[in-house]
Amino acid sequence: MRGRSDVLEPAILGLLHEAPMHGYELRKRLNLVLGSFRALSYGSLYPCLKSLVDRGWIQGTESVVAPHTVASKRARIVYQLTADGKEHLQEILASSGPATWEDENFDVRFAFFAQTDAETRLRILEGRRTRLTERLETVRQSFARTRERMDEYTLELQRHGLEQVEREVRWLDGLIDNERGVRRTRPAGTGHPAVADTTAGDDDVVPPRTTEKERG
Repeated sequence: MRGRSDVLEPAILGLLHEAPMHGYELRKRLNLVLGSFRALSYGSLYPCLKSLVDRGWIQGTESVVAPHTVASKRARIVYQLTADGKEHLQEILASSGPATWEDENFDVRFAFFAQTDAETRLRILEGRRTRLTERLETVRQSFARTRERMDEYTLELQRHGLEQVEREVRWLDGLIDNERGVRRTRPAGTGHPAVADTTAGDDDVVPPRTTEKERG
């Protein structure tokens, strides 16, 4: 599906920008770095790689096989970014529109914040917070309207979802504060991940973890 490719393509380009990789290694890195890709199969990866090759953004080269390697063992294809691919990746990393605020897209962009300039990072974080604040208000209104008709398990599920969104908003608040401080104290684009502030706030909000964004 195209929606999957919209997330997978920039993830592949971002990883290949760090170093050339063969398909097996690339799949492992995608599964490790991006939690949403734990179920990524070769059936999804290789068509995407072929599409990127066809568009000239990456190229594949057969790795050298050692002289005493078993003859039936196939040489692995190592993929790397082309000049056009690097240029296209920079265009992706410079974008900060509404699509970058959505769940899977935001996760991918955040995974490559080290390659993103500070101004763009801040715009994406602020946009994500706006999107989640809107979602939080919708969930709260729905919860208030329907809680009297829910059984205890559905009620707990709704409360759990509400707390998740509240935690992420708090996490984003800390990141945004840190990025604003980064812009004042060092040049843009140095690419170090932000660490969220742990200062307590509203009683309604569950304190976030300081080292990673909580999901699920």
